[in-house]
Amino acid sequence: MTVIDSAVSSGRTATRPGRRGRLRTRYDWAAYLYLLPALVFYILFLVRPVFESIWIALFDWDGITPSTWVGGANFVSVLQDPKIWEAVGHSLIFIVFYALIPTALALLFVAIISRIRVRGLAFFRAVLFVPYILSTVVVAIAWRWIYALDGPLNGFLHLIGLGDLARAWLGDFNTALPAVGFIGTWVMFGLAFVLFVSGLQNIPQELYEAVRLDGAGFVREFFTVTLPALRGEVRVALVLMVTAALRNFDIVWNTTSGGPGTSTSVPSYYIYQEAFTVHQVGRASAIAVLMTVFILAVIGLLMWLIRDRDAVVTRVRKGKAA
Repeated sequence: MTVIDSAVSSGRTATRPGRRGRLRTRYDWAAYLYLLPALVFYILFLVRPVFESIWIALFDWDGITPSTWVGGANFVSVLQDPKIWEAVGHSLIFIVFYALIPTALALLFVAIISRIRVRGLAFFRAVLFVPYILSTVVVAIAWRWIYALDGPLNGFLHLIGLGDLARAWLGDFNTALPAVGFIGTWVMFGLAFVLFVSGLQNIPQELYEAVRLDGAGFVREFFTVTLPALRGEVRVALVLMVTAALRNFDIVWNTTSGGPGTSTSVPSYYIYQEAFTVHQVGRASAIAVLMTVFILAVIGLLMWLIRDRDAVVTRVRKGKAA
C-alpha cells in the first residue's frame, strides 16, 4: 500500500510541472494578445509605408499621373548626385554638434556634480531638459531671431567691443552650418544631462570613497568610476542624438531652408524638395530608402563601437567553459 501511495504521489508530482507548463504557455499567449493592437498599429503605419516607399522608388511618378517603371534608375541617379553626397556630409557634421559635443559637455558637468553638492539640482535638470521637449519649430524661430543681423547675439558682440565679428550668422556661407549645428547642441544637451544625472544617482557612493582613499584625483575618478558606470546611459543618449542628427529637417527648414546656397542642405531637405517642389515622388522615395539604410548602418556601427565589452568577454568565457 505504501508503494502504491508513493507511486501515485510521484505520478502526481510528475504531472504537475506539465500542467503548470501548459498553463504558463496559455498565459503567455494571452499576454501576446495584449500586444496585438500595438503590433497591428506598427505594421500598418511603419512597416507597410517602408515597403511602399521601396516600391514607389522603382517608378518615375509625379504623385498624380500614372507612373512609369524605371527599376533601379532612381537609386542610381541619387547615388550619382553630388548634391546628395554633400548633404550626407552635412549630416555627418551635425553628428558632432548633435551628439559628440552635448555628450562631452554633459559628462563634464556630471563629473563636477559627482564631486560637489549642487543645491536645486532637480530644478536645473528640469530647466535644461526644456529645450528637448519644445517644438522644433519654436526652437528654430527663436534662434533665427537670436542669429539675426539686429538680434541679441550681434547686440551682445557690439556691447563687449567685438562688433567686427557681428554678421548675419544664418546667411553667411562660412557660419550657417555651425550656427545651425549649435542649435542642435543646445537642444540635445538637456537630454544627455538628464540621462547622465539619473545614472549618476545609481552609482554607490562607496565606490567614490574607495577611489578617493586611494588618492584618485578628478580625472582618475571620472575614468575609473563615473564613465564606466554611465556606459548604458551614454549608449542610449548617443543613439538618440545621432538619429536626430541624421534625420534633421525641421530646424534646417525653419532656419535656412538649406541655404545659403546648399551650405546647410541635408538629405531630408532633398526628400521634401523632390516630393513637393519638383514632384519627383519616385526619386524622393529612393532618397528616403537610401537614407534609412544609411541611418541603420551608422547606428549599427555605433552600437558595435560602444557595446558592453564586459558582457562580450563574459559570453566568450562561458562559451569556452561549455
